[in-house]
Amino acid sequence: MGDTNTEAKETANTAGNEKNPYAYLEREDFTSEKYKIEVRGLPKYYGIGEFKKLLNEKFDLQSCKVKPPRKGSGWLYVCFRSEECRQRAINTINGILWKNSKLTAQVAKPAPDPFVKRKLEEETASKRLKNNEEDQDRSPMERIKFSTTPLWNMPYASQLEFKQNEMRSILMKIGQQILKESKISTDWINSQRKLHNGLPCELQDILSADVTEAYRNKCEFTIGKGGEQNEIMIGFRLSSYASGSTAVGPIDDLCHIPQNMKTAMKILETFIRKSDLEPFNPVDHSGYWRQVTARTTRADHLMLIVGIHPQDLSSDELEKLRSQLRTFFEMGEGADARVTSLYFQTIDKKGIGGESSDTLYHISGTEYIEETLLGMKFRVSPQAFFQVNTLGAEVLYKAAIDLAGPTADTALLDVCCGTGTIGLCFSKHCGEVLGIEVIADAIKDAKENAIKNGVTNCEFFVGRAEDILSPVIQRATRSNITAVVDPPRAGLHQKALLTLRKAKKLSRLVYISCDPRAATRNLVDLARPSSKQYLGEPLVPVKAIAVDMFPHTKHCELILCLERLSQAMKSNERMT
Repeated sequence: MGDTNTEAKETANTAGNEKNPYAYLEREDFTSEKYKIEVRGLPKYYGIGEFKKLLNEKFDLQSCKVKPPRKGSGWLYVCFRSEECRQRAINTINGILWKNSKLTAQVAKPAPDPFVKRKLEEETASKRLKNNEEDQDRSPMERIKFSTTPLWNMPYASQLEFKQNEMRSILMKIGQQILKESKISTDWINSQRKLHNGLPCELQDILSADVTEAYRNKCEFTIGKGGEQNEIMIGFRLSSYASGSTAVGPIDDLCHIPQNMKTAMKILETFIRKSDLEPFNPVDHSGYWRQVTARTTRADHLMLIVGIHPQDLSSDELEKLRSQLRTFFEMGEGADARVTSLYFQTIDKKGIGGESSDTLYHISGTEYIEETLLGMKFRVSPQAFFQVNTLGAEVLYKAAIDLAGPTADTALLDVCCGTGTIGLCFSKHCGEVLGIEVIADAIKDAKENAIKNGVTNCEFFVGRAEDILSPVIQRATRSNITAVVDPPRAGLHQKALLTLRKAKKLSRLVYISCDPRAATRNLVDLARPSSKQYLGEPLVPVKAIAVDMFPHTKHCELILCLERLSQAMKSNERMT
């Protein structure tokens, strides 16, 4: 029986390796891809041989291989035999001058196994072909459903079970990565994994709001053409541009969009169809109408931001268009949409690569809308961040407060604070709140929100977290700092992360992630042992909880509570 189990495990491992182009990194035999760095800033003229001498004879870095990605490349890879050698090389090379060129060095990602990669590419191409064939058999409405709300036909209890299992899998991988890369207190990490069924910390039961339909308070719709008549339509793209389609599909049957948004889009369609302007064409960049952003609240406030590519329209023609939109929504057919805040936006660039020269014009109604959250009122400006599921946000923030456990002696550092929602919700539970946000309008809203709700223990600061964290931390008057970070999908900037780590008074960090896979790098770096680069005691996860902010989709928020390693170990000792 034992032999059969062993064979089964070996078969499973082999199958897994065939699906994972990085499986070779887990083998015990040495590979130069494991401990690789990327060196940039090289001089225009140099020889590989003399560069090797620089590394191994002058600095004794013991590199085992130097390889440029291609002939004449301005950068190259250097491989080592251990993580210790790699880190020493990075610390040595970064900033040195060689042949009047300043070199930089950083960890390089390992290359995938070319054979496995090719096999996977062939499988993916086959699946894509099959999926495209299936898509062609579906109606536009079905295609939109499967692309925007892929779990729409799954019972909600099953959705929650699916997401809890996903979060468990991600958390397990985060624990494995921390153990592999940080090598801190291996015994402690392993004891945590034994205690929590392979996880680095406790994962509580997934939470969700009671309302799971029509929950989105913000949507960005595309103006394009679609349907059998190829008519102007406001909706979502049927597939990506890369897939060879620019057609737009209807939003009528999507369960996560509020009815007042759907009604407003239908009404706006009539205005656009009667105008002399075509929708923007992403193929040749002709046309004008591009997108509509809709924001709504529980009080039925409705903000529309109508975006247009101005092309060669004069300022007088644009002013005339704004005037027509205003009249349409205030006194014309658009009055039925009950728009309470109307903006017009010119979009000259896509916003990817280069600075955008987008301009917002307020043309009707209030300049912002108001939402209620945990008994507090918040004003939301057009470009300010606000959680897209208000009821879900209440569940999310309550869970964050419970995990953080603030007291009157706590200074809460709210990083990426947006309009101040998290910090203001925490304000009654802690001594003071210090919020940081890069968008000036959002900070203006946050300050107004504090005044509106009679909160006097909050301060908000404009700037990039990586630039202003240090001076803001210095302002804390309480002896104990708890940080809450709700960063963009890509995670926290490395400089901001390092500043948080070295803040001595920071004892706890609550990390809210809308993409836990993308947050893995942040969490691993927070848990690394102290070094010249990573100052301060490591922060390790002690509790986690998933919150379903996006019913009927595959997305889910994960909140992790991190504590200093010594603090976490003491807590464990008390529990045992």
